[in-house]
Amino acid sequence: MGEWLPTILATVAGILSTASFVPQVLKAWRERDTAAISKRMYMVTVTAFILWSAYGFMIGAMPLIVFNLLSLCLSGTILALKIRNDRQENRAAKDAPASRREPGMAQSG
Repeated sequence: MGEWLPTILATVAGILSTASFVPQVLKAWRERDTAAISKRMYMVTVTAFILWSAYGFMIGAMPLIVFNLLSLCLSGTILALKIRNDRQENRAAKDAPASRREPGMAQSG
């Protein structure tokens, strides 16, 4: 087989892997709803893409470099949106009146 086959295989795999993050980025961006997204999972995923990118640079594998950097950007965006939305929800919970935070409690006064 030609030397081009591994590059084509890596390119197709990279396109598919990277494209799989696009719907999640668009959904999180448009709906501002990241409640069902695991922050820990995306922290691990971002770390993995950083390491795969470094490995790609070390061995000079262009498909590894390109697609892992693209995936890093997309998964990093999801992680950033998750962190931002969690902070906004925490801030909103702190600003809510006590009667709204504790639905079962009777108000005094």
